Amino acid sequence: MGDGLSHFDDAGQAHMVDVSDKAVTARIATAAAWIKMTPDTLAHVTAGTAKKGDVLGIGRIAGIQGAKKTSDLIPLCHPLPITKVAVDLVPDTALPGVRIEATVKTTGQTGVEMEALTAASTAALTVYDMLKAVQKDMEIGGLRVTLKDGGKSGRFEG
Repeated sequence: MGDGLSHFDDAGQAHMVDVSDKAVTARIATAAAWIKMTPDTLAHVTAGTAKKGDVLGIGRIAGIQGAKKTSDLIPLCHPLPITKVAVDLVPDTALPGVRIEATVKTTGQTGVEMEALTAASTAALTVYDMLKAVQKDMEIGGLRVTLKDGGKSGRFEG
């Protein structure tokens, strides 16, 4: 197609990109998201009084699971040998809500941006699930890649 979109072949059909000729390099990506809620709902998070349990701990584990399952969810993603996933959920009274950051590492032939994005979004969705009995109108947003490094295209920070 000539437009630089690697997931389409010359006929415009979607396909999985062939990465077999790419160099194996250390790769990292970080993604961020947030979930806004009322101060009263956030108080359940910080006090540990949510009926379903430890919101931040379960959200962290869900984010890790999400990173590991990315190729099952995103049709053209390669399954990758993930070497590290770190998911941080931090209460923020100024938001108010929870800020989420997910970092994924691998040594391979393609990047881990999608894994980091999936980890952050899965963590946010899990926080919503755990608190929806208290507040149904929470807002999830800000999902973006904040860091990508490794591979041919080099470093990106945004």
